[in-house]
Amino acid sequence: MASTAEICERLLRSPPQSQNAIAYNYLVPNVKGLEGLIKVLDATGVSEEATESSGKPTTSTEISLFAAATEAFSKANTNCTIEESLERVRPIVSLAKTKNIRVRGYVSVALGCPYEGPDVDPIKVAEITRSLLEMGADEVSVADTTGMGTAPRTMRLLQALRAAGIANSDLALHFHDTYGQALVNTIVGLEHGIRIFDSSVGGLGGCPYSKGATGNVPTEDLIHTIHGLGMHTGINLEEMAKIGSWVSGELGRFNESRAGKAILARIQE
Repeated sequence: MASTAEICERLLRSPPQSQNAIAYNYLVPNVKGLEGLIKVLDATGVSEEATESSGKPTTSTEISLFAAATEAFSKANTNCTIEESLERVRPIVSLAKTKNIRVRGYVSVALGCPYEGPDVDPIKVAEITRSLLEMGADEVSVADTTGMGTAPRTMRLLQALRAAGIANSDLALHFHDTYGQALVNTIVGLEHGIRIFDSSVGGLGGCPYSKGATGNVPTEDLIHTIHGLGMHTGINLEEMAKIGSWVSGELGRFNESRAGKAILARIQE
């Protein structure tokens, strides 16, 4: 992650053309990382844009903070306990709030851990989620990092979050598709009232701590499913399919999106 600030600065200084505002998500492991981001935002003028109300689309940057739902994963990923990890992120959130930077929290391995198995305590996940929100996170993405989640366990998790007093509007869901259940679990989330879902074009991604774990649900498949349910996203699915194919080729990765490949095959006939 040593070059993260440099990459961010290049993106902010030479942003791609867009009719809409572009939001960049910046993973912050510690206060030093956030201080580096703040320097970039000040140098590029993005921090000033965030406070303006000119009516034109402006670039914004939010930070991401991670906690784990199991002690074993927390120890492997950050070499500390869950409680220690929450204490580490507290000053990061505080500093971000003073700079008007949006904060997104993540709770990893919420539906299955590579070390402790699939039976992660949903009440513990809810407690961690609530802690992140109470310290100032604007939103928390509850993540099935290993892809072990099933529809019944996803529903139990959502019920635990609701019982803890956490509003759907404060939540996002993050499903990996290792076992082919990401879209099934997405529909469970939709029926429960969740409206924010993480995805990746072409299904890119994975988890270095979980052998065999694949990437997030492909964006193309997610959009196809949501549109098929009569919901609207404002996203051009054909253009997204082209992006997924292109970036997979650039990275030398197999395109995991079934919908994307089917759409490209149809429009190329």
